[in-house]
Amino acid sequence: MRSYLNYIWNDANFVPNIYTEMSKGLPTRADDYSAWYNELVKRADLAENSAVRGSMIIKPYGYSIWEKMQAALDKMFKESGHSNAYFPLFIPKSYMSKEAAHVEGFAKECAVVTHYRLKNSEDGSGVIVDPEAKLEEELIVRPTSETVIWSTYKNWIQSYRDLPLLINQWANVVRWEMRTRLFLRTAEFLWQEGHTAHATKEEAVEETMKILDIYATFAEEYMAVPVLKGVKSESERFAGAVDTYCIEALMQDGKALQAGTSHFLGQNFAKAFDVKFATKEGGLDYVWGTSWGVSTRLIGGLIMAHSDDKGLVLPPKLAPMQVVIVPIVKEKEHYDLIGKKVDGIIQNMRNRGISVHYDDRDTHKPGWKFAEYELKGVPVRLAIGPRDLENNTLEVARRDTLTKETVGMDNVEQYIQDLLEEMQESIYQKALKFREDHTTEVGTFDEFKKVLDEKGGFVKAHWDGTAETEAIIKDKTKATIRAILLDEDEEPGTCIYSGKPSKRKVIFARAY
Repeated sequence: MRSYLNYIWNDANFVPNIYTEMSKGLPTRADDYSAWYNELVKRADLAENSAVRGSMIIKPYGYSIWEKMQAALDKMFKESGHSNAYFPLFIPKSYMSKEAAHVEGFAKECAVVTHYRLKNSEDGSGVIVDPEAKLEEELIVRPTSETVIWSTYKNWIQSYRDLPLLINQWANVVRWEMRTRLFLRTAEFLWQEGHTAHATKEEAVEETMKILDIYATFAEEYMAVPVLKGVKSESERFAGAVDTYCIEALMQDGKALQAGTSHFLGQNFAKAFDVKFATKEGGLDYVWGTSWGVSTRLIGGLIMAHSDDKGLVLPPKLAPMQVVIVPIVKEKEHYDLIGKKVDGIIQNMRNRGISVHYDDRDTHKPGWKFAEYELKGVPVRLAIGPRDLENNTLEVARRDTLTKETVGMDNVEQYIQDLLEEMQESIYQKALKFREDHTTEVGTFDEFKKVLDEKGGFVKAHWDGTAETEAIIKDKTKATIRAILLDEDEEPGTCIYSGKPSKRKVIFARAY
């Protein structure tokens, strides 16, 4: 088998180290995981910091990943009966105070609009806020939309015939975070937030669990990220919820990432905003609510779950381009010959739903392109040169395993389709094995601390169920309860810290 890398390196015009130029200076995960992540996000052209502290600019390549996530989730929501709507960015401050737990949970993160006009300063030093343009009621830039949506539902819901009301919105929100990191935690981020209203508690709980299953399916089947499904402890619960259900993923540095949450709100927001409905029996009752959401934080999780020291590793289902074709040429006329040959291959792939890009730029050498697409995590790279035209072959390189092989051009579309499916599953299985290898059961607090410090990952341990013990463990180790698993029965034991009786083991981890 002939290596195209050697072929290119023998080109007199090719600079030998250009193949590594794209990843040159990229920190390694082992040396500095945080620096590796931050640099990779920027070098792979996903996002960059904006002029506003803590806010990011999502670049086209990064936004393409979000669009793929959005399309898949939106389809799943609609197939389960939900409709999209849009609600205002601004929330009257008085709305936030109607649900006490909710305002307490978000008060420190709220951005507040107090004035509506600027003017030039009298001394000519610049623009100032016009003191005469003060709002009668200050507005909150939404950190989440429960309050404005439930105030609207009061007008939409009168009877049981109006229920269930199943609404989702795709939007941006603002939470004034002090410590930020691209995608993982920013002052402004993109997300979807679902808000539903139901006639009974049972229907609302069923909705909460249905959405949790949708999130888990998306994470595992599209992101190739295995997740644990569980319920949060009271201390970790969403502000204003009765119960918060979650999916938790494990990143390669051994830290957990909360990848999605689905909240059973009970009647809390209905009571706060007086949302009642006439029941079938002729009575009057408050509706039962849910809310749920995932955000652009999923892109951060995608990066940290799979990528390596050479760049991104993207599961094919979410890759902006699944296949790139790079012509290997020394003479300009070869471009036309190769271009004609690959036209049919490209069309056949697109007919199968495979996204493919033909990179015939003559401004960059093939080796530079190889490095670029490796850094950007394109799942499959095809290389074709004049000799391939003679032999009716091309070279196939996999991003996940960094392996290459030469295959025939006949029916290559089927080969690539099968390969993409194999890669999707392979990437998932690798992440699943990592999680299994980094999930540890412990029986003592000393064991607990040792595993966190030396191995990391999910730590399964008994907890006595009290907020006091939970807070002490967090203070001493920086580990939190990530999930009380839904698929496990109670297993009486002894709390690793307090020594008191425990009903079951829970999942702890240090987390993002």
